[in-house]
Amino acid sequence: MTDVQNQPDTRGIKIQRTGVTRVHLPFFISDAGNVQPVVAQIKFTVALSEALRGTHMSRLTEILTDWTLRTLTISDVEKILLDALEKLSTDFAAIELAFKFFVKKFSPVSEKPSLSAVDCTFSGELELGGRMKFTLGLSVPFTSLCPCSKEISDFGAHNQRSICRVKLSFADADKLDALSIENFVRLIESQGSAEIFPLLKREDEKFVTESAYRNPKFVEDILRDVVTTLRRVENLSAFAVECENFESIHNHNAFAAHEEFLCAIDT
Repeated sequence: MTDVQNQPDTRGIKIQRTGVTRVHLPFFISDAGNVQPVVAQIKFTVALSEALRGTHMSRLTEILTDWTLRTLTISDVEKILLDALEKLSTDFAAIELAFKFFVKKFSPVSEKPSLSAVDCTFSGELELGGRMKFTLGLSVPFTSLCPCSKEISDFGAHNQRSICRVKLSFADADKLDALSIENFVRLIESQGSAEIFPLLKREDEKFVTESAYRNPKFVEDILRDVVTTLRRVENLSAFAVECENFESIHNHNAFAAHEEFLCAIDT
C-alpha cells in the first residue's frame, strides 16, 4: 500500500507539534512508591520535519498503550518521550497527562476516612540530546473566609470554596521520583483558611467552620502564603501560582497570581 504520510512536502514548514489529543487510557501512577490507578486524558505530540507530509500518529498510541501495562513514575515520562524520539525519527516530543489524583483524608474529629480528588497534570518536553523539562500541575481546593467580613460583622463572616492552581518545575531531573504529589497537595491546602473534606459529621462541620473563622484570609493572603511556602521547597526551580475564591456574596470571583524562577534547571 502507498505510504502517504511519508510522501515529501515542498512547502518548507517544519511543524513544531503534531500528534494526538484527548486520548483516554488507564495508568498506574507511582507517587513516591505508593501506586494509584488513574484514568488519564493525554496530549502527545512531536515535531515534524519540513520534508515530510505527515507523522505516524499510530506509533504514539502504540507507545502509550505499552505504558498502561507498567507502573508509571515521573522519571518514566522521559522514557515515553525517548520512545517517541526514536520511533518517529524526530528531534522533539512533548506529552501531557491529566488525571484525578486521590488523597486519603480523615474527618478532623470523627476521623472518618474519605477520598478527596485533586486535578493533577504531568507535563514533559524533550529535545534530542537534552534532558526532560518536567512540570507538575495541581489544582487544590480549600476554604477561605473573608477578614473584612469578619471584622465588620456583628456575627459570622462570608466564606467560600477556593482553589489554588500551581505549576511546579524542578532543577534536578534525577530527583523527580522522590517527589510526592500527596505532600504537595497537603502543603498547598494548608495555606487556606481551612481544609475541605468529602465526608463530615456534625462535630467535624463545627470544627471546620470554627477553624476557618479563626483563620481569615483574603485571596492575596493565601497566594502570598503559598509563594512563601514554595520558596522553601527543595529542588524547585520555578513555579506559577493562581488562587481563586468562588465568592459567596458576589457574582464574581476573587483572583490573584504570581510566578517565580528560583534557580536554573539541570540540563
